[in-house]
Amino acid sequence: MTIARQMRIHAYGGPEMFRADQVELPEPQAGEVLVRQHAAGVNFIDVYHRKGVFPLPALPGPVGVEAAGEVLACGSGVTAFAPGDRVAYAGPPIGSYADMRIMKAAALVRLPDAIGYEEAAAIMLKGMTVHMLMTRVRKLSAGDTILVHSAAGGLGQLLGQWASALGVRVIGTVGSPDKAEIARQSGCAETILYKETDFVAAVDELTGGEGVDAVYEGLGGDILTRSLGCLKPFGHAINLGQVGKPLDSVALADLGPQRSLTVSVPGVFAHLRTCKDLQGAADEMFAQVLSGNMRPRIGERFALSNVAAAHAKLEAGRTAGAIVLVP
Repeated sequence: MTIARQMRIHAYGGPEMFRADQVELPEPQAGEVLVRQHAAGVNFIDVYHRKGVFPLPALPGPVGVEAAGEVLACGSGVTAFAPGDRVAYAGPPIGSYADMRIMKAAALVRLPDAIGYEEAAAIMLKGMTVHMLMTRVRKLSAGDTILVHSAAGGLGQLLGQWASALGVRVIGTVGSPDKAEIARQSGCAETILYKETDFVAAVDELTGGEGVDAVYEGLGGDILTRSLGCLKPFGHAINLGQVGKPLDSVALADLGPQRSLTVSVPGVFAHLRTCKDLQGAADEMFAQVLSGNMRPRIGERFALSNVAAAHAKLEAGRTAGAIVLVP
């Protein structure tokens, strides 16, 4: 019998809803593995799950969608992994806020020895999101110019780093001078303090009226629609979440034909689900880390049992970099 410690919610609500529960895990079945988790990532989608914006499959239930650890046992038919292997994952099924769990072997990727568990938990979801953006949503080239909102956040930093390594000019919006410095260290050529300056006007000035090739934002509200004014013809506006408010409607007539703009709302879970070679895609992302092009920044570590404090800090916008939970 294996007993796991899971941080679960029994009802939707605030961070105080988390409870530490002891849960009996079955033996791994065909195609499954038992993973001892050494670190789990904390993301805004976890907040949506906790609040019930995106309901959990059942209550009570654990939260979390990324983690890294080691294989303890394998069910029948598992040939890609063996006990002792270092692995990581991102995406469903929900429930990474735990010290152990059962996972489908097909959802796991082998972790390079040079990447630690905490670093992996900080980068799997965000790193694979950037991989999706670079390989499936909008392929960038040297000489392109992009605008990244929340450029000092965990995702914004990785996106800025990968793009700048390609020779892309990155303009980032940030909320404070301290975050502006983090964004500059993460590849931004210029930063805009959006609380003090209208970012549309600032982009117009910085680009000499030409605009940018692509905009990346996860704030929601009117940020996406306002960002359309930053794009050059055939530019691409990309929404990655609604941290602030739901998205405004975008009229197709506002996109073209004179402006010839494109808007997309891609999801990393769809990317992970439809990857023909998940390990290969992860290896491409890991290569960016191992080469130094991407440098995952862990903003803060919390004990698994203190996940409520981690959520409170994330929601308050008082983070710079990724949050990880450790047993």
